[in-house]
Amino acid sequence: MKKTILFGLLLGAITAGSFGTENDGIFSYRLGQFEVHMLVEAQREGNTGILIGADPALLNRYIPADGFMHSTNVFLVKTPEQTILIDTGFGTTIFDKMKALDVEPEQIDIVLITHLHGDHFGGLQRDGRALFPNAKIYVSAREHEYFTRTQVNQGAVAALAPYGANVITFEPSALGSTLRELLPGITAIANYGHTPGHTVFLVQNGGVRLIIAGDFLHVALVQFPNPDISATFDVDPIAAAVSRRQILAWAAENRIPIAGMHIVYPGIGTVEAEGNGYRFIPVR
Repeated sequence: MKKTILFGLLLGAITAGSFGTENDGIFSYRLGQFEVHMLVEAQREGNTGILIGADPALLNRYIPADGFMHSTNVFLVKTPEQTILIDTGFGTTIFDKMKALDVEPEQIDIVLITHLHGDHFGGLQRDGRALFPNAKIYVSAREHEYFTRTQVNQGAVAALAPYGANVITFEPSALGSTLRELLPGITAIANYGHTPGHTVFLVQNGGVRLIIAGDFLHVALVQFPNPDISATFDVDPIAAAVSRRQILAWAAENRIPIAGMHIVYPGIGTVEAEGNGYRFIPVR
């Protein structure tokens, strides 16, 4: 109950009902009539070696002497009409966590893919078989073009192949323009740089909003206060830094909580401008 009360204080309109524990790897809460469940798909020790231009003095300022953890998360969104998965992780523990929430793979109506890196689409197929047989798979047109035709990622091609015509491409909205819903209560927003079509999703219902921001960063302890530092995984590190600042500024200015696929449990928090960067306040 303490977690539910504090989360409600931070977000202002969350109804009672948060549950799950860090040991379960599940953090659940409500956005109006929507249920949102953060699922920890995998966790390991973090590595600052992926950060570009982060010198030892800077790392010593932000990274504990005993190291830090790196998480891979996915998000399950249940609306009154649909059950939606945002990314699939590696496809290792996600199915057990879904089962703990009484959700079977056949019940997933839609899978939204933030981008086509293996730790985000790994749960789509196994041995050529679609693991979400009734789902439509949404991926941005630019991302699909890049990884299936321009810089072909055979893993991505194989992951999408079993879904055939149920793979749907779309054009995300751009911050600063009119934001158009992709699905009821869900808006896709361009956040290019980490990959050419990297997309974040704004989930909103009952006047409450949440940004599920994919790989807008990888080492939260460093990149929130230093958004200009990118990672070796970023296809375009400069564009990734610009996109990271844009989404953080928008979240802070509009007081919208933000979640990431590589932020440790509970994977979500509020952001406040601080100095030349931002301070992340995890929900507890």
